[in-house]
Amino acid sequence: MTSREDVFIHPSSVVAESCRLGPGVRVWHFCHIMEEARLGAGTQLGQNVFIGRGVRIGERVKIQNNVSVYEGVELEDEVFCGPSVVFTNVKYPRAAISRRDQFATTRVGRGATLGANATILCGVRIGEEALIGAGSVVTRDVDARWLMVGSPARRQGWVCQCGAPAEDDPKGFRCSDCGRRYRIVDQVPELREEG
Repeated sequence: MTSREDVFIHPSSVVAESCRLGPGVRVWHFCHIMEEARLGAGTQLGQNVFIGRGVRIGERVKIQNNVSVYEGVELEDEVFCGPSVVFTNVKYPRAAISRRDQFATTRVGRGATLGANATILCGVRIGEEALIGAGSVVTRDVDARWLMVGSPARRQGWVCQCGAPAEDDPKGFRCSDCGRRYRIVDQVPELREEG
């Protein structure tokens, strides 16, 4: 564990000695971080967060209260996990059968937002800056900047890098909040140069 003065760990939290915590990490009440976990610079863990053995979390990630990030889950930079987001890591769990060798990899791309109480089934990939609505159940891969809602989650449109929903535009889509315009190239939204 780092001994830097710029890392805050609340005394009620348990952090394994073999963890690597970047500068500016904040670990609040009743968290548990297992061996070999890595948290990037500026990451914040709310109350009652569990980080599994060997989990990799990027920089400036915000994980709100009551979230467990299990082995097999990877969070890239600037991911936001709302309160009580649920991750899984085994497709067919049974209490009487050990499947520790069957953990599926789940990746959440840079800047993605997972709304409160969203459930992310194991083995999926969530693209950069995607937005998963509160209470949604993600059962399949999500492309960059998709807006997903429901159970199971279905694509409802696009979101801007600022996080606001986007409106259809003759050449792609436009952010309803900040006004950025995007074009779609090979199913991937790209910021459009104006002028």
